[in-house]
Amino acid sequence: MTVYNASYWKAAFADWRVNTGAIPVACIDCECNLTATERKSSGYWQLIRGNRSFRYLWSGQIVSLTGDWFNLIASAALIATLTQSGTAVGGLFVVRMLAPFLVSPFAGVVADRYNRKAIVISTDVLRCFVVLGFLLVRSPEQVWLIYVLTAIQSASQGFYFPAWNSILPDITKREELGIANALSSATWSTMLAFGAALGGLVSGVVGYYPAFVIDAITFLLSALIVFRMPYQSQLKAGADQSIIAGIRQYLDGLGYLRRHIDTFSIAIHKGVLGLLIIGFYQVIQVTIAEQYFPIGEGGSISLGLIYVMSGIGSGIGPILGRNWARDRDRQLRLMIAFGYVCALAGFMISATLISFPVILFGALLRGIGGGLIWVLGTQLLLQIVPNQVRGRVFSTEFALYTLFAAVSSGATGLLIDTGMGISGVLLLGCVLLFIPIMLWTLWIQFGKRDLVTAGTSVA
Repeated sequence: MTVYNASYWKAAFADWRVNTGAIPVACIDCECNLTATERKSSGYWQLIRGNRSFRYLWSGQIVSLTGDWFNLIASAALIATLTQSGTAVGGLFVVRMLAPFLVSPFAGVVADRYNRKAIVISTDVLRCFVVLGFLLVRSPEQVWLIYVLTAIQSASQGFYFPAWNSILPDITKREELGIANALSSATWSTMLAFGAALGGLVSGVVGYYPAFVIDAITFLLSALIVFRMPYQSQLKAGADQSIIAGIRQYLDGLGYLRRHIDTFSIAIHKGVLGLLIIGFYQVIQVTIAEQYFPIGEGGSISLGLIYVMSGIGSGIGPILGRNWARDRDRQLRLMIAFGYVCALAGFMISATLISFPVILFGALLRGIGGGLIWVLGTQLLLQIVPNQVRGRVFSTEFALYTLFAAVSSGATGLLIDTGMGISGVLLLGCVLLFIPIMLWTLWIQFGKRDLVTAGTSVA
């Protein structure tokens, strides 16, 4: 009689998990998929406890994002109160999105050439001083200053996000990367909910200006926390530092996307997200809060509650989606398609304008959809983009997002002011969302996959 030992059953179980799709074939050699102890070590709590570098980076993110939502709600509500204009509110979001786009060619190169930790700290310190300038805006004649300060603040974010995203694979192991990305994305959503609620409450009860002060303090605290993060840059020293070399390096990054159409098809999702979902809705929700269901000064509390529901949705959506998809390529892509469907449902429900609870439910669905598209798209890029070009890919992705969101915000503000109405604009968004749903579904079925792993070099 044949005797099967523990090693046999361990290998057989691993083969069964691959054949049934429980884990991708590429991960079968990773022991975290085979033993209970190592599976446990890759959990969320174990990652926070065991990875000191990630713990500091993550803690800085929590502090920074909490105050960031204070600034957004306070500045949007302040402009709406001073101008009573949808175009003026749309202009704020145009500036918030267009400034990062303009600096993106430089931001990606900087993230791939210089210490990424230093970039994150520098941008936090700069934003600390910039947001204090919002305290000077006291009348409609001074609204232009909000646009100028927002442009500087948002331009610094254009450097911050590519560097922050590029650090993540540098400080995590392969089996930790998916969990770290999901946790940081869930944190963004949680802070959106918490910071928006707190920001709306502070702005609606004690006024806009305390919110700006709190925002400045959080940026400074974030910089101090990240400063303590252990980090060793993995970028090669001695590269040509000239401007011409920087331009050539950025063009090489664009060439990488041109040669890897599948990678570009993933990176473009954030652009579509900015055009048809985020940039579109962020102007609409200010108008809904300020004109239809105002609670607090200038509808600040209403706006905060809408952001809360969006944050809850964008937090739970990616976590549930990744629990099903894991790191499997096709499943991640299918969940992105499902994200568009959720956003479509959210817009259709919000367009009824029946009541404020209905608006909040629509915001929840929109948040789930947007979160799935953003987080799982990032996860796919983290898995296939090499380190040497990662900063430029993420900066190009962020540039597409900010450019399209800026166009969408401006167009939405104009549509509202020309009499199309909130319901009409939302229904138009529903029609447009069918385009990416169909195109992405076709690409999932017939598109050619990029199989480059994040640890390989670029030819």
